[in-house]
Amino acid sequence: MPVSIDLLSSKQATVLRPQLISLLQANVDDGASIGFLPPLSAAEAGAYWQGVEEALSSAYRILFVARQADQIVGSVQLDLVAKPNGAHRAEVMKLMVHPMQRRQGIARTLMLALEAQAQAAGRTTLVLDTREGDPSEQLYRSLGYTCIGVIPQYCISANGNLDGSAFYYKLS
Repeated sequence: MPVSIDLLSSKQATVLRPQLISLLQANVDDGASIGFLPPLSAAEAGAYWQGVEEALSSAYRILFVARQADQIVGSVQLDLVAKPNGAHRAEVMKLMVHPMQRRQGIARTLMLALEAQAQAAGRTTLVLDTREGDPSEQLYRSLGYTCIGVIPQYCISANGNLDGSAFYYKLS
């Protein structure tokens, strides 16, 4: 099934919040390391997306979603550094694909759209972090990101383990 990638405004994200909540909950329940632990309540997920909507009102946050048949199946955010000495940088945040739609190239498609947007915004240095050992590390490496190191015991996983976080960058 074809995937479309859309850039959402704050208003559009508000309208689509129920789908975004479901996407976040599905990823957290599946063990994704994206800042939350299961079980993630709809209220907590909703509060997170409300904060994203507020950030989208600024010129510094960008939200892409992937859709199949009008259903959101993935998302990724780009946070443009607002400080004058960081006007060339941006952080890749919360790449997620619904567990039932993984291994279809959706994450790669989202990342390519994000990178094109970053380049259009003059951002030549992208940074991100992910849990050490996650499949996302393979994706990031295949896209040309370089791991600069791992901080051990950086995040608590759904199973209660303290896992390392790997930090990556890409220069364009």
